[in-house]
Amino acid sequence: MSQLLSTLSTAPTLGVVTPTPLLQHVAIIMDGNRRWASKNSLPRVLGHAAGARRVRGIVEACKDRGVRFLTLFAFSTENWQRPPDEVSSLMGLLALYLQKEVKDMNRKGVRLKVVGETCAFDARLQSLMRSAQEDTAHNDTLTLTIAANYGGRADLVQAVQSWQTLHPDESVEAMDECALSAHLGLSYAPDPELLIRTGGESRISNFLLWQLAYTEMYFTDELWPDFSPYALDQALVWYGQRERRFGGSCQSSPAKA
Repeated sequence: MSQLLSTLSTAPTLGVVTPTPLLQHVAIIMDGNRRWASKNSLPRVLGHAAGARRVRGIVEACKDRGVRFLTLFAFSTENWQRPPDEVSSLMGLLALYLQKEVKDMNRKGVRLKVVGETCAFDARLQSLMRSAQEDTAHNDTLTLTIAANYGGRADLVQAVQSWQTLHPDESVEAMDECALSAHLGLSYAPDPELLIRTGGESRISNFLLWQLAYTEMYFTDELWPDFSPYALDQALVWYGQRERRFGGSCQSSPAKA
């Protein structure tokens, strides 16, 4: 596996793309690892490993291009339905990532956050998540959010329940959009301006249902392990050509530390 991962390379970039001031937050659905493995006649686990290897380069590329928030859909609530050996390999890769990347994150000013129902993971993985978040909490160049055991519908339900817990004597009729937003998993970040989904599918798969209300959505056939900084630049160029209209909606609130 290590030999395979060491040979993965990124394509040359288009040149550093400077996002507009409105592009603070990019969200990515990292799809296509299994198809990449099949395409290359490899076991599924190596497809996921190649996808994990791709993360560092894209985090670095986003940081270099001025993106302040990057959210990656790593494991959905529905992914538990996959074969047990595949789920186990995904958990192992997530644990390995948390162990190996913290030092690099600190060198580059990257803060790690994890959202989702993490209580479903084993105690060791939960501990690694807590430690990685604590160890990078002081960084402020880019906030990397890993959505793990995350579902947009569950996020909304949890937010309503959390609000009600804090306001036991009030009816939910007293709750407005701003009040609900404060209890969502990504309450610390502005809504994404750009969603990228790799792998050729054109759906959001229960990801950030609330936050994507006015997000520009970019779908590419590129499989996630092949998604290079060059491919990221293409998405940013596409975004730069969009005319964003909000229909009179309220703008996202400023990013919170």
